[in-house]
Amino acid sequence: MDMLRGEQIAAADLTDWRKLAQGLHARYVVDDFGTGARFVVAVGEAGDAIGHHPSVSIGNGYVDLKLISDDAIYRDAEGTEHVVEWVTQQDVDLARRITEIAADHKIDTDPASVSVIELGLDTAQSATIAPMWAALLTGSAEAQGHGSPSDEIRDATGRVPNLWFGDADTHETPRQRFHIEVYVAPEVAAQRIAAALAAGGTVVDDSNAPSLTVIADQDGNEGIVCVDVSAARTD
Repeated sequence: MDMLRGEQIAAADLTDWRKLAQGLHARYVVDDFGTGARFVVAVGEAGDAIGHHPSVSIGNGYVDLKLISDDAIYRDAEGTEHVVEWVTQQDVDLARRITEIAADHKIDTDPASVSVIELGLDTAQSATIAPMWAALLTGSAEAQGHGSPSDEIRDATGRVPNLWFGDADTHETPRQRFHIEVYVAPEVAAQRIAAALAAGGTVVDDSNAPSLTVIADQDGNEGIVCVDVSAARTD
């Protein structure tokens, strides 16, 4: 099934869901564990009906869901097809059904609270160093390039954050190579940036804002607030 572009996801108008990194994410607020468990059972039954299911995490007062297809088709500029992990139409369809289930269970959503953390490492030789990072982070060489046409490290079980490699020139002068990427919902990006600045951070690059805003701490270490603007709903 073809991967969906950002504008296609935005056009789906998924009120409960936000596109962060590769997938759709939703948080539902529950009064107690039993309520959350019953909701998850209903979600599971809906997934059984179409043969597709979300990832689920239940905590104190919430149920977090992630929808992503592990067999999405991406076509590069040359027309070559790649099997990737990304949002497809089946994710959108199930997201809509889950929204209906939440309404039936009288469970509210908190879409602004979803967040995803990824690691970034700038390097001129990703193919050389990726095997070591795959082994260190996941214990498996198969994590290199999993669900991606690049050397990105992705744990199939979701135990650790994804590690992707940014392009960098070879250089001798030591500098920061690792950074944290924080994916947030569009409606809270400005608030998250303001909070970081109030806590002592500094914006060092907002040339690609609101998609990417680079913030440095007092030691110069950088993190990036990321927003998938292309997939954002328009009200």
